[in-house]
Amino acid sequence: MDTTLDTYFKDVDETIVKMRNYPSKEIVLLHHNDTDGLTSGAVLYKAFVDEGYKVQRFSLEKPYPKVLEKLFAENSGKLIVFADFAGKIAPLICKLNGDRNLVILLDHHKAEKSVSDSVINLDPDLYGLKGDRDISASVTCWYFACHLNPANKKMAHIAALGGIADFFYLDWQVHGENWKCVEEAVKQGTMRIEKKDGKDVFYITLPDREFEIIELYTLMDIIGGVGFYGGGPELGIKMLLHGTDAGDQKAIDKFCSMKKEKFDHEFDRIRKGEFHETEHIVWFDVKDRFKPMGVKMIGLLCEALTDSGLVPVDKYLAGFQQIPDEVPGFGHVDMGETKVSMRTSLPLTDRVIKAELPGLNEFLPEATLNLGGFADACHRVAAATTIKIGKESQLMDECESVLKKLMK
Repeated sequence: MDTTLDTYFKDVDETIVKMRNYPSKEIVLLHHNDTDGLTSGAVLYKAFVDEGYKVQRFSLEKPYPKVLEKLFAENSGKLIVFADFAGKIAPLICKLNGDRNLVILLDHHKAEKSVSDSVINLDPDLYGLKGDRDISASVTCWYFACHLNPANKKMAHIAALGGIADFFYLDWQVHGENWKCVEEAVKQGTMRIEKKDGKDVFYITLPDREFEIIELYTLMDIIGGVGFYGGGPELGIKMLLHGTDAGDQKAIDKFCSMKKEKFDHEFDRIRKGEFHETEHIVWFDVKDRFKPMGVKMIGLLCEALTDSGLVPVDKYLAGFQQIPDEVPGFGHVDMGETKVSMRTSLPLTDRVIKAELPGLNEFLPEATLNLGGFADACHRVAAATTIKIGKESQLMDECESVLKKLMK
């Protein structure tokens, strides 16, 4: 084992000791609503429940500051665990927590160090691992669960699903700790690999049946994204841990139909030229037309558009979707913000990976923060932040400004 992982696992073990010695056996678990987030949530939820903890679980599209303020104001003396986000906003969480709870961050995006002993940031980015190549949030959470209890090794296939879903689009290869997790799942018989056209095709066995993994993670993103306000994350975690029944399938079919209808409408608008261009970016705004779908869907629409032939492939692509003033589990929250998601076409992805062009995580967070917005989880070829409604065009201009500075 390399020194980096030695150090990381040592800190994981020390955190678990603190967790076991903490007076409270109540955990508030918060996780993202995409495939990586749902698999992270499923792994941790089962691991914690099996250890006898009382777990209150919430799925979030982003750890919005207004939601976090409410969370910490209403909780004291508990264990709070974040999965697949919050690594970058550790200092903000330290401030909001005020040493009232023991907080553990299990993210994999670009991170900042904690400034409080009561907030432990176990984001592998702080240990030299790349969050968009080496390790997903789900595998980060799986490692934590395995150190909590070796019996949790059996959830390798769930963790591997998150790792493949979050990185497969980069170069059609699985790397680092994600690959080790895949190997473990194959060894256990819950995954298998076939070679097709020189590429690895993965299959995963859930309680009800076997899935081809691209089909499964596409479905999980729809369930968690389209169904975010309609019980989708709960259904996704049930599907991962227990399988589905006829009623679940009816809900899934409804989510899939809604996505198709909404996406077809926006594709028609794009075909008619309803988008804007700057020197390096093409962008559009669905405003609130995606209701009642969650704002995860703007990123999926961008992915569908990148190589559709409808927008230039030599420019970064950005889409805006307004955030509803409601968060499941938290009730009404005055947001007044819009989410921007950015993606790169296949030709641009290749140039970004080769460091010929700046990655999205190099300019979108900086531009967003320059305008008073919120930036947390961003990768090189997939990124998202939030900004006040009405600042969409201003943000794109600011992105151009930061980009030109980087390109010099």
